[in-house]
Amino acid sequence: MIAQDIIDRTNADRARAMTADYAALGDHLSRRGIEIDAVKARVAAYGVAIPSWGVGTGGTRFARFPGEGEPRHIFDKLDDCGVIQQLTRATPTVSLHIPWDKQPAADLNAKAEEVGLGFDAMNSNTFQDQPQQPSSYKYGSLSHTDAATRRQAVDHNIECIELGQQIGSKALTVWIGDGSNFPGQANFTRQFERYLEAMKSIYAKLPDDWRLLTEHKMYEPAFYSTVVQDWGTNYLIAKELGDKAQCLVDLGHHAPNVNIEMIVARLIQFGKLGGFHFNDSKYGDDDLDTGSIDPFRLFLVFNELVDAEGTPGFSPAHMLDQSHNVTDPIESLMSSANEVRRAYAQALLVDRAALEGFQDGNDAMMAAQTLKAGFRTDVEPILAMARMEAGGAIDPIATFRASGYRAKVAAERPRVSGAGGGIV
Repeated sequence: MIAQDIIDRTNADRARAMTADYAALGDHLSRRGIEIDAVKARVAAYGVAIPSWGVGTGGTRFARFPGEGEPRHIFDKLDDCGVIQQLTRATPTVSLHIPWDKQPAADLNAKAEEVGLGFDAMNSNTFQDQPQQPSSYKYGSLSHTDAATRRQAVDHNIECIELGQQIGSKALTVWIGDGSNFPGQANFTRQFERYLEAMKSIYAKLPDDWRLLTEHKMYEPAFYSTVVQDWGTNYLIAKELGDKAQCLVDLGHHAPNVNIEMIVARLIQFGKLGGFHFNDSKYGDDDLDTGSIDPFRLFLVFNELVDAEGTPGFSPAHMLDQSHNVTDPIESLMSSANEVRRAYAQALLVDRAALEGFQDGNDAMMAAQTLKAGFRTDVEPILAMARMEAGGAIDPIATFRASGYRAKVAAERPRVSGAGGGIV
């Protein structure tokens, strides 16, 4: 972890200017009828989970260029995640990926307590073969033509639930790479029927207070068809399985120009929005830093979420899911956590009564201007004040660099080979 005196020292250099900016923004918002401290309190209460795999350097299909101080195992990952939470105060939980992070529950709980973290949704892995695995997932997992392979995938998901129960998780996220690469390779209907049958076996093992989150993806690693290819299929799965099944939306898992905020609204409307994997993309599933390409779309997603706040049973899980090829993963995750909070704060500033009036009056121009009034507002003073008051850093990235944390762990963790491609 980073010494508190380093955080205090870097904050001292910035506190006066930040306090002045906060006061100026407060005056501005007051003229709009908005109480800045109320917005800050809601922002401070908002948290987004960190993916355990996100603190390692990502890769492409062609190569991977690992950075210094790569985490060797889940305990190193939790150390890095603890630093992100320490500086941002926006990432209180970690989402584990099994079997990558499989360790005794007692050891996971002890480490999480040491670094001040909790555990979010569990993630299963049936898109990759593991050593000594009896059956291969090369041609599918939960939808495989072979019953023994499907059973193996089901058992793995049940194992994730059992470990999750011991560490305080309340959800299982299931994403599969099943599909086909050639026309005629698979019968679409029978393949989907096998998937549903397998998922029902997993659903039957869910504890009463758990949720099953299914994730759709248009393509990759299957390039002709994927079994869970879009939000419509995802919604059908959630309806077929039951009340504890909901849909997870990854912002990068759609075709370019798809209206993701409308998908979010539809899933909210019918009670099936389970959560998000936040990232950004230019072409497809690029897994770029959240808000790095299209911050306005991120804001529009949060506009729908804020509009739905207070709806009975509405409690989506929020997690970052991105790959870092040319940046320090800790810095990228801190930046993304702050960008998600930024979009939330901007959405809180939207005058909803005015927006509804313009919508009902078919005043397209003023409705759009009302939305943009929230988006155009620089809410950085709110984010910085919330971080500082919670014991975090006014400028997390600058504080991280001043701490020397990366050099410290680089001296302790062996250098990782860059041979081979693929994600961590």
